[in-house]
Amino acid sequence: MRELVVLGTGSQVPSRERTQNGYFLRWDDDGFLFDPGEGTQRQMLYAGVAAGAITRLCITHFHGDHCLGMPGIVQRLSLDGVPHPVRAHYPASGQKYFTRLRYAASFYERAELLEEPVEEDGLLSVGSFGQLWARRLEHSVDSFGYQLIEPDGRRMLPDRLAAHGIVGPAIGRLQQTGSLEVDGRTVRIEDVSESRPGQRFAFIMDTRLCENVLRLAEDADLLVIESTYLSAEADLARRFGHLTARQAARVAAECGVRKLVLTHFSQRYQEPERFLSEAAAEFSGEIVVASDLSRTSVPTRR
Repeated sequence: MRELVVLGTGSQVPSRERTQNGYFLRWDDDGFLFDPGEGTQRQMLYAGVAAGAITRLCITHFHGDHCLGMPGIVQRLSLDGVPHPVRAHYPASGQKYFTRLRYAASFYERAELLEEPVEEDGLLSVGSFGQLWARRLEHSVDSFGYQLIEPDGRRMLPDRLAAHGIVGPAIGRLQQTGSLEVDGRTVRIEDVSESRPGQRFAFIMDTRLCENVLRLAEDADLLVIESTYLSAEADLARRFGHLTARQAARVAAECGVRKLVLTHFSQRYQEPERFLSEAAAEFSGEIVVASDLSRTSVPTRR
């Protein structure tokens, strides 16, 4: 299963309609928790996301609406006795904030939380999920966006397999070795399959428009991006290091995004349809205006 569970969508302060930020990406057997703002632990209960589902914690920056829920999450990992290590990525310049949040209160630490701070653009980790990248954004404090890239694979074609007499366990052997001898003939995996592009996910929070926004969003199947303001407040967005819904949608259009998720809304706005109409003027693909506790699937493979 690959889906995004939206735990909170509000910027700066919570409101009656929106909890502070929080996003859980379920990607096969991995679970990425992004930017746990205040109230994230309770939102996880409502959403049915167990602490044990978290394998990585990714924080874009250390403004409170993106990290003040971290103490509860960290302690819940130990309270629930999560048996696997959880890796934490965050701006290295905010190490003192991470340490304060990690040990904000007394608790019996049983879970293994591995600190892997981000110092510069680049590849953070490689695993069964593919590659996890980070790129620096432009905000008032150090901020990084995250990108998940699954390597390209191959899609086996049943008609071609049958035509070459490859069935059952022989299919698995062919996938492992790349070629197989069948009745005196060598059958290559390219003869019975086609290229299958890997999927991509991008997570972009507080930032002005910059080159790395485009690099993160490139060819994303699912792009989660802040749209704090509408274009009427573009000057405010630029001044405080944020994007408008129109800018976010233009990024999606230019970068070949398949599904666009807008979030991180200023409390000044009460009508989510305004974000949809502004984004739709720039991007013709699928647009989701995120709401608390909503779910959206990663688009099916191409």
